[in-house]
Amino acid sequence: MSILVLIYVLNFIDRNNASAARLRGFEEDLNLRGTQFASILSVLYIGYIIMQIPSNMFLDYIGKPSLYLPTCMIIWGGISLSSTKLIIRSFLGAICTRFFLGFVEAAFFPGALFLISKWYKRTELSQRTALLACGSLVSNAFGSLIASAILDSMEGRLGYAAWRWLFFIEGSLTVIVAICAIFILPDFPETSFGWLTPAEQALAQRRMQEDHGSVEDEKKPVSGLQLALTDGKVWWLAIALIAFNVSLSFNVFFPTLMSTLGYSTTITLLLCVPPWVFATVVAVCVSKHSDYTAERFWHLSGSFLVGIFGFLLAMSTMNVAARYVSLFFQAQSYAGFICFLAWASGSVARPPAKRAVALALINTVSSLGNVLGSYLWPKSWEPTYSKSFTVCILTSGSGLTMCWLFKRHLAALNACEEKREVEIGSKRGYRYLL
Repeated sequence: MSILVLIYVLNFIDRNNASAARLRGFEEDLNLRGTQFASILSVLYIGYIIMQIPSNMFLDYIGKPSLYLPTCMIIWGGISLSSTKLIIRSFLGAICTRFFLGFVEAAFFPGALFLISKWYKRTELSQRTALLACGSLVSNAFGSLIASAILDSMEGRLGYAAWRWLFFIEGSLTVIVAICAIFILPDFPETSFGWLTPAEQALAQRRMQEDHGSVEDEKKPVSGLQLALTDGKVWWLAIALIAFNVSLSFNVFFPTLMSTLGYSTTITLLLCVPPWVFATVVAVCVSKHSDYTAERFWHLSGSFLVGIFGFLLAMSTMNVAARYVSLFFQAQSYAGFICFLAWASGSVARPPAKRAVALALINTVSSLGNVLGSYLWPKSWEPTYSKSFTVCILTSGSGLTMCWLFKRHLAALNACEEKREVEIGSKRGYRYLL
């Protein structure tokens, strides 16, 4: 798990470094106007949308995440390295770079979710998903520290702007970690030859069979695609996640929101760290308790409701202390997001080929929320961003409503299964977590 978390930290750092670069001349150097910066952010998710499903289908087919995921990581690190004046000299160059960055980065998150869902039971998934997703939270804190140091000390070195050094240094670190990951990252239980003994391999597979109540189906990726596309639960979860992604779009603009407090660039980036450290602690605690109680809905609801309170607080005052506290409440919303991902993974669990496509499909469709969210924080709405926070409140509420209806649907499915077992006299089998 630790190597997956580290990869995800770098995945998010490379994805979100444009937000920090914005504070030190990125827009001015590229002569960006109007919504062009938002377009640079959103185009990444276009590449993300295109690649996620075929990537997970390919990963399920080859069964070698230890090779596939690090290879993709090397490529996206190389793309981040391409931020020299030869590549990113204009809006068009930035658009092309961000598109291909998203295209390659798309392999990691759905692939990582699929990988851990092959090793851990449903009642173990939330905590493991939290550890993985905490990579995004840690990246916001750790990335702000890195950005603060680089942007404050590298301006003009060798004739390059500090924001170009930011992309170059973080891309180099990504490539180095990717090479190490090839030798550390595990494969699936059924393809981990040489890493596990035959007895350990059999035990790992038997654990998952007992959890899901059946033997692993060896369906082809195309069959998994058909099963995922025709499962209404997959589409319902994807639409709910669109709403949540819009409400969480403040994440990409966190340095911008922090800058409304009126501090210097360095202080602004340093102030970004504590809210994300707090969010990481909350996410780990909430997900651990969610696994312990085998409950999902109320855990994710509590987190998002606290986030809604943070939005209300931020839009009701310009007091520096109150707005800073509101960012803590907003950041911890990711604890609910993590519980949602674990719930989704356990609700579309079998067969594995379907799970691979379903997780990618949910992430793909929900990326539309990231695209929409990129345009939710224009400079014309600063410094209060009241309209932005209003949209976040509405989308959080919409997502929670869909989750409540989903919970009722799963409860009905569990009741039908229990009735069927009583009628035929069979032992208790698979149940959806609520």
